[in-house]
Amino acid sequence: MNKKDKSTTMNLTGIREDIDSIDIQIQGLINQRAGLAKNIGLSKNKNGTSTDFYRPEREADVLRSVLKRNQGPLKDEEMVRLFREIMSACLAQQEPLKVGFLGPEGTFTQAAVYKHFGHSVRALPYGAIDEVFHEVESHAADFGVVPIENSTEGTVNNTLDMFLSSPLKICGEIELRIEHHLIGKMKDLNKIKRICAHEQALAQCRGWVREYLPEVELIGVSSNAVGARRARDEKGTAAIGGDTAVDIYDLNVLTRSIEDRSDNTTRFLVVGRDMIAKSGNDKTTILLSADDTKTGAGVLYSILEPFSTNNINITRIESRPSHRKNWDYVFFLDVDGHADESSLTPVLEKVRKNCSLYRVLGAYPKAVN
Repeated sequence: MNKKDKSTTMNLTGIREDIDSIDIQIQGLINQRAGLAKNIGLSKNKNGTSTDFYRPEREADVLRSVLKRNQGPLKDEEMVRLFREIMSACLAQQEPLKVGFLGPEGTFTQAAVYKHFGHSVRALPYGAIDEVFHEVESHAADFGVVPIENSTEGTVNNTLDMFLSSPLKICGEIELRIEHHLIGKMKDLNKIKRICAHEQALAQCRGWVREYLPEVELIGVSSNAVGARRARDEKGTAAIGGDTAVDIYDLNVLTRSIEDRSDNTTRFLVVGRDMIAKSGNDKTTILLSADDTKTGAGVLYSILEPFSTNNINITRIESRPSHRKNWDYVFFLDVDGHADESSLTPVLEKVRKNCSLYRVLGAYPKAVN
């Protein structure tokens, strides 16, 4: 070994020793943090569950501080992911949170669960959006995660409609970048006879499929995971899914990232039984309909005018049939701010007075990515 190689080896050895030393410190600090988190739980309620100690507004504040402090070389999203997992593991010392999601296993909704809550939770797959709501209402699950809208294909109406009758509150939101892969047991595209996937996934990949597989039959199924199962079991069937589905169903990635838009993102809601306190950077969702005694032009404008005059930003508005009578509609609004903030509370009261139906569906931290 020449002097240069010997010097390089000594440098690498020194760096590795430094890494080992830092690892020991990190491990000790994580356990110290876990001990403090456990003490907080014991001071509140010795017999409490994780639901008693889980505070979404506190987690959002911690993660925003992580982003402000981060100077690299790790990317912001990687640093946030690491801290989420630390907080998830610390919380699970009491008892893992039970989080229901639109299943089966391998869906993007399951990926959203882990992005928001970390992997130290019990993720419970359910077959339909209404099942997720019912299981949280009955306390079989602590929280639920359901899709609400996609940046390409728009709103998931089934989720909106559940809020017409459900007492659950929105406790958080998750934004998940969606990468759709063409997956299957075969290795060549020319072996594909059909593609099974959720209608939303098929729509988000319509252009790619039309260009490269125009003769292939497209079959809509209840979820991408169901499509992945069929791809595993049926000769000639391919599916659209993510890396999780590839691992769970032992499939090949035939082509990566076939979505038509590179910024394809789905927004999910976290639903629970209680309102969430202010985090400092929040969003409020409201369900309302016009007062039946007021008709004619400008009724909706008169309801929304207090937001404009008080400089409150409406970030989203959707209408849905009320299910009370024909051609009667309700409106879902997302507005900046928390319902309990002094700048928003009086505005909401003015809006309420002009409505026949008015409910705050939730006030919750904006997504931290």
